[in-house]
Amino acid sequence: MRDTDRSAVRALHLFADMTEASFEAVVRGSFLQSFPPGVELLRQSDTADFLHVLLDGSVELLAATAGRETTIAVVYPVASFILAAVLRDRTYLMSARTLTRARVLMIPGQNVRAVFAVDPAFAAAVVDELAVAFRFMVRELKNHKLRTGAERLANWLLLAMDPGGAVHLEFEKRVLAARLGMTPENLSRALATLGPYGVAVSGRVVSVTRPDELRRFAHPDPLIDQV
Repeated sequence: MRDTDRSAVRALHLFADMTEASFEAVVRGSFLQSFPPGVELLRQSDTADFLHVLLDGSVELLAATAGRETTIAVVYPVASFILAAVLRDRTYLMSARTLTRARVLMIPGQNVRAVFAVDPAFAAAVVDELAVAFRFMVRELKNHKLRTGAERLANWLLLAMDPGGAVHLEFEKRVLAARLGMTPENLSRALATLGPYGVAVSGRVVSVTRPDELRRFAHPDPLIDQV
């Protein structure tokens, strides 16, 4: 692992406060690998052998059952995934697939569990990371149960748009649809619904020309949309 990569991993909240000896113990036997887009990094129901740390690129976390598939989240660097399965030495509940070219550090799960048992600072960081993940999932559940598809899309756009009101999609629209709990067809209908509120689409760019009107439609809620 290059010094710059090591520093990026060390700076993660998960590893920042642990002792140097503990950090060396965690990353011992780890390996860094580059992947092209569309590569399955791990599969749901497989044993959680590694904690993955994304250093470059983007990764889609997804789940499937009965022939259906959906996106749970999109991971950007620098971030770890999927911690809970590794910590409990259980199977993954999600799969992970690269959306773009990506570099991923794979840390042996047994290292994570061993250091968790002896380093209080690392244990505290793990608890905090899992608490953040739990609150994220509760917000996601509220978002899906309390809002229509168009309202979910409107609130996502308000969070994702740049100061000029543009959202540049870094992935296919089918990923966005799955991320928001919709089919691609429902996403198209939701975009049409938001047209009168200043939303227009051109390729992978979504423009929001009347954000105040879109905000009135969306009814943002800090207990759902807080980032």
